[in-house]
Amino acid sequence: MDAGEFTRDEIEAGRRLFAADWQFVAAAGSDVSLPPMRGTEIAFAGRSNVGKSSLVNALTGRKALARTSRTPGRTQELIFFTGGSTLNVVDMPGYGYAAAAKSKVAAWTALIGAYLRGRANLARVYVLVDARHGLKPTDDPMFDELRQAAVSYQVILTKSDAIKASELAARIAEVETALAKRPGAFPGVLTTSSHEGTGMEDLRAAIARLLSERKRP
Repeated sequence: MDAGEFTRDEIEAGRRLFAADWQFVAAAGSDVSLPPMRGTEIAFAGRSNVGKSSLVNALTGRKALARTSRTPGRTQELIFFTGGSTLNVVDMPGYGYAAAAKSKVAAWTALIGAYLRGRANLARVYVLVDARHGLKPTDDPMFDELRQAAVSYQVILTKSDAIKASELAARIAEVETALAKRPGAFPGVLTTSSHEGTGMEDLRAAIARLLSERKRP
């Protein structure tokens, strides 16, 4: 998505949405421990160490709302946050961590599958992809799972500050070409840098637009 695509009203709506007092709600390690559905949910998925927790913190303006770690695979539960409004944010377990035990991977996979299929208020999953590396084969199972669960999803390129502008443009084009072959993917790729704070205004506006569209009859 190009900068400037969003209206001033959408940008302001996004700012207000994430200026709220965001708080931790629950951590669910199994489908039976999922909190009750309320309002609208969006979720962030991605490979281990792609920067999901850092993005949640940057998005909400809270430095330590979501726990970050240099250790891949640390997040093993679905972590729920709310801003006290109609929106709830979910930090999903990272996938693709080769050193994780098969039993643990199987548990994560089952949890994610149950969540995607059983959450009627889930509006969209944002799949985070490291801009330095692009799409990897380990992303395919997640895309397949989202397609099978009929959940809308969109890709966000993280750590966009770590590569040159020309490389980023090429990466966006590469990802968009790959996603064009997946009818379940929402068109357009968002780019962010949690470190620099770039792309947060557009991401907030995109989420505000999503909420607005869901309210329409």
